[in-house]
Amino acid sequence: MEVISVAGLSKAFGKLRVLRQVSFSVAQGEVVAIIGPSGSGKSTLLRSITHLEQIDQGSITLAGEPMVRDGVYAPAAVLRRVCLKVGLVFQNFNLFPHLSVLKNITEAQVRVLRRSKPVAEARAWSLLEKMGLTEKAGAYPCALSGGQQQRVSIARALALDPEVLFFDEPTSALDPELTAEILRVIRALAAEKMTMVIVTHEMAFARDVADRVIFMDGGVFIEEGPAAQLIDHPQEERTKAFLKRITG
Repeated sequence: MEVISVAGLSKAFGKLRVLRQVSFSVAQGEVVAIIGPSGSGKSTLLRSITHLEQIDQGSITLAGEPMVRDGVYAPAAVLRRVCLKVGLVFQNFNLFPHLSVLKNITEAQVRVLRRSKPVAEARAWSLLEKMGLTEKAGAYPCALSGGQQQRVSIARALALDPEVLFFDEPTSALDPELTAEILRVIRALAAEKMTMVIVTHEMAFARDVADRVIFMDGGVFIEEGPAAQLIDHPQEERTKAFLKRITG
């Protein structure tokens, strides 16, 4: 079953064309890594699918429901329902600084999903245990390490029970030790068959965890294939040049 289906997606900022007729799909339980140089359109693609950016052309279907078809968005009520099917973890955490860890995870559950406070807190405690952060429930983001903040942001995204989880460079703001923390969490989610699309610069991680890797440059997909095959034996010259520059 396809959880994500994108066809002919195009997006420009003024005269700058960032996405050019991008089409792809993601199956349920699949982990897809998107790699490529800065400015290639990776983050804009994720933001477009999660409706943080409005596209100019194309169609996006999430879990069988059209979010936008031929550039025309679904009615507001449908759009709200469809957007709840996806979660996005940002590279800079985006936690609410004035809320405790527990409240960061419960607030959207109560406001968006209309869960009761006890149900929302039970879900939050379960996720904090999963992330190894139960002792930080009452702490505020400023008292946490970068790795802990990112784990809280992952828990917050999971609390809304999305069908697919997007990660936009989830380790780019972290040092190597904290990066390892987050990669372990994502590996565990992959083992649970969580559908994920991950924009990453961690090539070894993409090779080991992703089912498929897509190399993107200039707003288009240059090459895609099984993770180990694409990273170890790329076919396109642009892919080869990029990987050589990244891995040395």
